[in-house]
Amino acid sequence: MKIKNCFVIVASLSALFAAGCSAQKSTPSSSAPAAVDRRVTPSALPDNGFKATITLVDPPAKLRTGEKATIQVKLKNSSDVLWYASGAEVNHSSDNKFYIAAGDRWLNAADEKLVTDMDGRYGIGKDLRPGEETEVPLLVTAPKEPGDYVLEVDLVQEQVAWFHDKGSPTAKTKITVVR
Repeated sequence: MKIKNCFVIVASLSALFAAGCSAQKSTPSSSAPAAVDRRVTPSALPDNGFKATITLVDPPAKLRTGEKATIQVKLKNSSDVLWYASGAEVNHSSDNKFYIAAGDRWLNAADEKLVTDMDGRYGIGKDLRPGEETEVPLLVTAPKEPGDYVLEVDLVQEQVAWFHDKGSPTAKTKITVVR
């Protein structure tokens, strides 16, 4: 009976010792963050992923005050990173976090000071590999006052950053707004 009890105690201690050792081995020794699998976990693009070429396809030269117009925007992934349209292959979030979209704002043509921010938005709709392109229809609304304006179009990764804030160029066109 004593041999059986000793065996159980030794086996239990061995198991605890082995569990303790394996737990110590799996604990990272550095404070570096673990890599995120962007394919399955919605996440922010790495900084080198915020590179785009944006082209406005036949934008209008003139709009009426408050007029809504749809402008075709050609977008090219000029980075070396795959852009997931929704931040990953699947994103169940209801707040659009990590989605990639085209957006615009209006600037005064004379000094390029901001007139209207957060005008239109349109999601890219499909994942884009490096070098791939897509077009999106962006609904814009002309300012309420007549004058000369600059329509600026950029990409945004929702709740992360605008591409121009990471060094990517925007697309701009002058538009005259009349009554």
